[in-house]
Amino acid sequence: MAAPLQYGDPPRLGGFAVQARLSTVPAGLVYLGQGPDGRAVSIALLTRGAALDPSARERFVTAIRSSSGVRGWMARARGRTTTLEGPPVVAAELGDAPWVAVPYTPGRPGAERFLEPVMVGGTLIGEAHGPDFVPYWLADRAPALPAPPRPRPPLTETRTRVLVAGAVLALLVLLGAVIALLLFGGEDDSAPMPRPMPPTQYVPSPPPVPASPEPQEPQPSPSPGETGRSTPGQPPGEDTDEGNPI
Repeated sequence: MAAPLQYGDPPRLGGFAVQARLSTVPAGLVYLGQGPDGRAVSIALLTRGAALDPSARERFVTAIRSSSGVRGWMARARGRTTTLEGPPVVAAELGDAPWVAVPYTPGRPGAERFLEPVMVGGTLIGEAHGPDFVPYWLADRAPALPAPPRPRPPLTETRTRVLVAGAVLALLVLLGAVIALLLFGGEDDSAPMPRPMPPTQYVPSPPPVPASPEPQEPQPSPSPGETGRSTPGQPPGEDTDEGNPI
């Protein structure tokens, strides 16, 4: 009877969507899945402990490979000849977390038949006798999930692309330098050279002349008893006729 999925169950196995649990056995779990075309499948998956045991994993893988009817060593160990008969294998994964999918038919055996050879009881040769064999991983009931896909490696450029990118970068830098030289270097060449300033000449200026004349000393006026007319501006007693003989 189908049961809901539990925490830890894989949502997908390969190209099949896991929908429910069909059964649980000590060696693994059986799921109900749906393929991309809508077909229902039965998927058998080992437990995590059984997948980590190389012998148990090898027995599971051998059962998947012998599903075509080849006689297996498990049949000889039990003293009878048996073959794994049932629906054909639709898909299988034989890696570290192997699983197998077969068509699902309600009420008929499905993929759980591949989990039966994983558990070993008694001895491997002859009839079963003595104490039973219990694997150490029997208590581990977690499903063995496939490893997550590896992250995509970082993108790397080829040598040709690196050289082309370097050449383009160098060309852009050179073009920028030329544009800067034309913008800033052309202005300095076209601007006229500044003329030197003429030397400063210091010429002494004459002293200032007063606007009003200086006052002169008063002249004595002639007395009335003096004879003769004197020349204005000539002091009395001086003879004006220099050329007359005495």
